[in-house]
Amino acid sequence: MTHRIASRLVQSALVLLVMSFVVYALMGLMPGDPVDLMVAADPNLSAADAARLKALYGLDRPWTERYLAWLGQAVRGELGWSRLYAKPVAAALAPALVNTLILMGTAMAVALMVAIPLGIAASRRPGSAFDHVVNLLAFASVSLPTFWLGLMLMVVFAVTLGWLPAGGMEEVGAIEGMWGGLGDRLRHMVLPVTTLAVAGMGQYVRHARAAMLGEARQDYVRTALAKGCSPGRVVWRHQLRNAAAPVVTIIALDLGSLFSGALIAETVFAWPGMGRLIYEAVMGNDFNLALTGLLLATAMTLMGSMLADLAYGWLDPRTVKQ
Repeated sequence: MTHRIASRLVQSALVLLVMSFVVYALMGLMPGDPVDLMVAADPNLSAADAARLKALYGLDRPWTERYLAWLGQAVRGELGWSRLYAKPVAAALAPALVNTLILMGTAMAVALMVAIPLGIAASRRPGSAFDHVVNLLAFASVSLPTFWLGLMLMVVFAVTLGWLPAGGMEEVGAIEGMWGGLGDRLRHMVLPVTTLAVAGMGQYVRHARAAMLGEARQDYVRTALAKGCSPGRVVWRHQLRNAAAPVVTIIALDLGSLFSGALIAETVFAWPGMGRLIYEAVMGNDFNLALTGLLLATAMTLMGSMLADLAYGWLDPRTVKQ
């Protein structure tokens, strides 16, 4: 197992290196640079001023040299300066990362708590009316556009009924009172969390149902039932553990989205998370911030894949090479 983990760490490091090169190259091919934006915003800057600024920031050098210089600084933990936020990249990323973790983590937890029991219940009565309803809801969850679902929830519960706020993280100046502090944050989380949970639970339902149906046909299930085990015990103590691998794979791959953020949902509900941050950094030619944010999302996806491997080893020791 130790050798396997070490091998995956080396592979992840190589993938991050290749991704950093590709992303930096693509951003280097974008028209314009930060100095060009500064010149366009300030008519007092002359062409000579622009040339001096480009020389100062190294923008007059080939992008390959700039990439190697950035890579050397990143290895030492120096991620650079965010031009858009006028602060170090780490300081600009930290609040957005926390906000995305809160939003996406809560949405994933809600989706799993609803989807897994629904998938298991549907698998125990295949072909029944309940199974057809669950399948219909799962297909609707996968098919509904996130932006449309978010807007519909906003229209109903924020605009028409006025029960919940339409967006943001907190009311301006809301410090005290019944909805102050944590209560105010929770109210603002209801609509975006519901949108993301409903949009994401369909795939969990489908995978859980299919995996449980596949395991129900195995010999060990029939043997356990023949020995007198109750159907509920067979499902929860035997069948579920073997059927968890496909669901674990989906959850692990979704870890990357926890850090890159749900751009559409964050935009619809004005939630200041990683998705909006990366989008604004790319559109504003903030190379350091965009590159670090994208690589962070890649690193979390790779970590999720590694955690899935470890979970496989725990769920089924036969998957671990001796």
